[in-house]
Amino acid sequence: MELLRTDRLRLRAWTTADADLARLSDLYGRDEVTRWLGGPPTVTPAELVERWRLVHQLDPVHGCWAVDPLDDGLPVGTVLLKPLPNGVGEVEVGWHLHPDSWGRGYATEAARAVVARAFDDGLLEVYAVVRPGNERSLGVCRKLGMQPLGRTTRWYDTELEAFRLDAPAEPTD
Repeated sequence: MELLRTDRLRLRAWTTADADLARLSDLYGRDEVTRWLGGPPTVTPAELVERWRLVHQLDPVHGCWAVDPLDDGLPVGTVLLKPLPNGVGEVEVGWHLHPDSWGRGYATEAARAVVARAFDDGLLEVYAVVRPGNERSLGVCRKLGMQPLGRTTRWYDTELEAFRLDAPAEPTD
């Protein structure tokens, strides 16, 4: 998976290196993170890394990236771009950050980079789904300029706030 960079972040593939697996275990073992995801993963961190590798292998536009600040090698979380379940081709952008990294703008910055890359690769729109009450993620959707679509149970069989962001229009001559 290609590396993405922003002013402050490096987005790279998660690996099965001990440091990555330990950080994933810590991140997805925290109730303050997983309560917004519907619970902790049902697979090991290594299995999660393999699933994410397959997401990218099936379609190179998609991926799940480790978010590393350029000034520190410890990943602050995950940003993802993947097909929504039970959908008809809709693609979701999402972010899961460690609580020690909340409030620094990393989710918005990482999501903006992934979305820009997807639009450059020809994707016409992206969606985000957020559990009601998750004010931090609702704020990221607003900062990204996403259009609120209201609540839906369409993709994850639970009520979520849905958002859409359309690719910028091509300039006309």
